[in-house]
Amino acid sequence: MAASDLSAASKTNIPEYEIADVNSKPFHIGSFRNEWLNRLDPNSYSYANVDEEAFEDNFVKEMGISADTMTELKSTCSIDSLRCHPVDQPPDTEVVPPDPTLKTLIQRKERQDYRSSLKISKNRHDLYADELDRVTVTDQVKAEAADTIVPEGEVILSINVYYPATFDKFNYVRPHMTLLMLGCHTLAELRDAICCVSDLQVFGEFSSNPDMVPDFISKDHYKSAFFFFEGVFYNDMRFPECQDISMTTIEWAKACNAPPYSKAKMEDTRLVDLKIKVGYPYLYCHQGDCEHLVIITDIRLTHKNDCLNKTLYPVLTHKDRLMTQKCAVCHLYIGRWFTTNDNFAPSDPCLFCNKCFRMLHYDTKGNKLGDFQAYPYVDPGAFN
Repeated sequence: MAASDLSAASKTNIPEYEIADVNSKPFHIGSFRNEWLNRLDPNSYSYANVDEEAFEDNFVKEMGISADTMTELKSTCSIDSLRCHPVDQPPDTEVVPPDPTLKTLIQRKERQDYRSSLKISKNRHDLYADELDRVTVTDQVKAEAADTIVPEGEVILSINVYYPATFDKFNYVRPHMTLLMLGCHTLAELRDAICCVSDLQVFGEFSSNPDMVPDFISKDHYKSAFFFFEGVFYNDMRFPECQDISMTTIEWAKACNAPPYSKAKMEDTRLVDLKIKVGYPYLYCHQGDCEHLVIITDIRLTHKNDCLNKTLYPVLTHKDRLMTQKCAVCHLYIGRWFTTNDNFAPSDPCLFCNKCFRMLHYDTKGNKLGDFQAYPYVDPGAFN
């Protein structure tokens, strides 16, 4: 193969954006990783601490500067030269000057004043954000055993999972959750990390005996699902109950003379084996017709400041939070029951918490009052 052909082949494995600031052209993730590893010095992605003298020597050589210039740069750009207070008198980082001029300090001051006016200093969203920071930043992410350390040269993918297409309003444009996953993870592990309220639903009408709601949820009963990446359906076939729900689309495409589609098993497909576009929306379908957009927004090599404990992946870095739907009677507790054709309800359909539902629709012996239909309800805010 000629040198020009080799150069052209290597470029197909490097993300090249076909639409500016939107998505790249398709490339193979594993080949993209290999291109980086072939071109980079192993010290560039090593977890080992770089010797200071060796770093200075390499810096002087690459920049073409003298040793005196390097010494001047070290003194000018050192952290100590940026210090505003003596070392023995560190300032309180939580205190903002009363009359700041920097926009960042002005915004921080406004935020502090707002929080001081609240009765509760930290709500559950702030506590959840703090928990994410502890998982991804603190020393807990350091792996102790050699077999739990992420190997050098592994890739990390940032994956946005969006709300189901049945959601309304602005939920189309913001991700439900953002995950960090390794290239060695399979698509089945990605599926298990995705939280969707439709997996928790219980189907059936239980007004005659609300205590007979079955213990199983939809995810236990309807286990079939697939991902769709670049013309390939990756089906979940881990369990005997799983079905190839992509076959209908594949046969329809053949009948319509559409481009042919292929299929594979998601449990046998690693993320590093995929051919994808960065920034392009792909499909995750489960529960028959619950469809989510999945967008891979970033692919990069790991470095020593990342979470290096494989057992902590997938790492959840963002999770959107929804307003919970309260009971239509007490307006206090989250709705647990969904009723229709209900003469006792202020609206049709109507949500009730468990306590109000039973007090309003059943007598002291548990007998049903009136004629209505009741269905178990799982609030999307349950994942908050």
